[in-house]
Amino acid sequence: MSRMPVVFVGHGSPMNAIEDNVYSRTWRSMAERIPKPEAIISFSAHWFTKGTKIMNEENPKTIYDMYGFPEELYEIVYNSPGSPSLAKISKELISKDSEYDNSWGIDHGTWSVLVHMYPDKDIPLFQISIDAYAPPEVHYKIGREVSSLRDEGVLIFGTGNIVHNLRMINWDMGNKGFDWAYEFDDFVHDNIMNKKHDNILKYKELSDAARYAVPTTDHFYPLLYTLGASHDEDKVSVYNKSCELGSLTMTSYIWE
Repeated sequence: MSRMPVVFVGHGSPMNAIEDNVYSRTWRSMAERIPKPEAIISFSAHWFTKGTKIMNEENPKTIYDMYGFPEELYEIVYNSPGSPSLAKISKELISKDSEYDNSWGIDHGTWSVLVHMYPDKDIPLFQISIDAYAPPEVHYKIGREVSSLRDEGVLIFGTGNIVHNLRMINWDMGNKGFDWAYEFDDFVHDNIMNKKHDNILKYKELSDAARYAVPTTDHFYPLLYTLGASHDEDKVSVYNKSCELGSLTMTSYIWE
């Protein structure tokens, strides 16, 4: 079995789940590019917890953690099976204290993208939470620790947004961004392409734009798991490198 790629997706609005747009079409093309996974571990911005939690139920529920959207969105059921056995292996690989927790489910950070990538919902899937209190290096290390699962056909999948500042959204800007949004997205992009992950872990010190681009860490930290799971020899491809509404970048990466 060849090594599975690693994917980070900038997921943006939940509406991307039901819209046919450049993002949803790109996600479909990303899935066509890579081998079909045996299983998926998703690190979603929307499971932001105290400590590291791991789902290990047979049939995780679909979570609708967004408000005021069209009814059509709440009718999506992403009912892929879970994988208790892979959850157990993941827990054993992660050196940090973690615990099983099935109070959550598959949230829109995950399903709004996978509904396009894998619409058949037949791939075992579970989420590992983002520990709100852990520093960047810890998230990166967890990614490194589970990276061996790539050799078993497991897709390590991060979903968030590299630039995500909802307070500064400007609806009049359409598919344009503030200068600082482009600056931070380029800072991350350049360091990914040059394989300088340490610079990304020190993003607060090395990028003045970070205080606007990453006002909270929930949408940024999923990237760190995928960086940790990548290998030096991986080739990196970039998708959806764009900004919208001033303060949201959709940039996505595949390491393969």
